[in-house]
Amino acid sequence: MKFAFVVALLSAFTLPAFGEPAYVTWDYTYGNPDASLNIVSCSNGKNGLVTKGYTTFSSLPSFPNIGGVPGGVWNSTLCGSCWSLKYATPSGSQTTVYITAVDNSYTFNISPEAFGELTDGTGFEAGKVKVRALRVPSSKCGM
Repeated sequence: MKFAFVVALLSAFTLPAFGEPAYVTWDYTYGNPDASLNIVSCSNGKNGLVTKGYTTFSSLPSFPNIGGVPGGVWNSTLCGSCWSLKYATPSGSQTTVYITAVDNSYTFNISPEAFGELTDGTGFEAGKVKVRALRVPSSKCGM
């Protein structure tokens, strides 16, 4: 009984290191280099990207690897956070992209360029793919 408890307790701390299952979709909005950061939820406020000196999507170091993340609401601490999205392609290989959170979204919603890189161009027909998502240090996104 105690062994099962210890295993369950350790699992609770180690499983998140592999990422949580999530879905990724894409949106042309995040692929526009000239789009103002004032159009997304992570624009202003204490945690806002404009507040940190960024003005357009292309001013972000990780562009075009940007998008919306669940919980990326106005002034959220998730604004500007970096996420690892790992996808298993139909051929069995795995790809990973790192994206910067700039907006709120129900799924991870990223630029078409980042989506194409993630799926090796195979996921556009479906419109969404299942990934393992993990928040990683902002330095992975150049922030």
